[in-house]
Amino acid sequence: MAGAVSRREPLSERQQEVLRATVTAYVGAAAPVGSRTLAEVLPERVSSATIRAILAELSERGLVEQPHTSAGRIPTEEGLRVFIDELLDTREVPDYDRRSIAYQVAEAEFASLAPVAAELLSRNTHQLGFVAVPAFHRVVLQHVSLVTLSSDRILVLLVSTAGDAYRRVVRSNRVFSQPQLDLAAGMLNERVMGRTLGEVRDALAREAEELRDRADRLLAEAVALGRQALDVDEAAGADIVVATHLALLDQPEFQDPRRVRELFEAVETKVRLVEVLDRVLDSREVSVLLGGEVEEPALRSCALVACPYGSGDRPQGILGVIGPNRMDYARVIPMVDYLSRVLSDKLNA
Repeated sequence: MAGAVSRREPLSERQQEVLRATVTAYVGAAAPVGSRTLAEVLPERVSSATIRAILAELSERGLVEQPHTSAGRIPTEEGLRVFIDELLDTREVPDYDRRSIAYQVAEAEFASLAPVAAELLSRNTHQLGFVAVPAFHRVVLQHVSLVTLSSDRILVLLVSTAGDAYRRVVRSNRVFSQPQLDLAAGMLNERVMGRTLGEVRDALAREAEELRDRADRLLAEAVALGRQALDVDEAAGADIVVATHLALLDQPEFQDPRRVRELFEAVETKVRLVEVLDRVLDSREVSVLLGGEVEEPALRSCALVACPYGSGDRPQGILGVIGPNRMDYARVIPMVDYLSRVLSDKLNA
């Protein structure tokens, strides 16, 4: 599981037990955890005085904190990171949920896969489910078509391996007949199939340089048209589909309308979130990012659990959930991973 790298002295077995119990109790109660509560849930009988001493040690190491003097402890972001990376025991997705999810994804039309997956995540984790299409330069291309619109305008149709179509109108100083454009498209298809837009763009730039001293004018024109069609902002094309079933609003952290508004503004603005999700796309596995790691003020006390979906080393997008950092990671992480695999199987069938 991908996340931040921690550099520190390892915890003793007793410290691990107390930190694990503190996080587990905090996830369930959404309130500071006292030594008496921990004494009841720890696997071995430990006195409250011993627990308080261990909590003080964990506090000195920045893993738990005391919101106010009369309260118990809550895990810090660093404490949650240690718990997730080293102490978490995940649970299998229940058979009933697996069958239900697999059936609903199998029955969904390709055009509705993203909203269906986002809703399933939201309902099964009680967080904010989302599915993100990566930035345009990450899209894996399958086919390109060129269609003449007028003497100087050409429609470029790019089709991804996920079946999505992207249209651009480009201008050319040369007048092409449709048969000539078909030949040019054939040349481009030899170069685009199975490659990302970014890879194709780099390859065409190199080929354009090589073609300067060659007489193959149609190939040079095809390469020029391809480069023009792919000349887009690297963040362009990114989209995020968010679940409409807002189970997240049941969480105590989101009873404040201002918090809810900030969260949805961050999702709708997309720019910072897309940058974060681009990092997840490179991980090829479930990633857990806590608020400070996301570097988005509206998500400062939230967590993001996300996983790429698609085929092998060519992920087609990212799905996951956003919620309070006090989420049930033992259930959420396997759920995100399972839905990623089910969606990938559907797309690759």
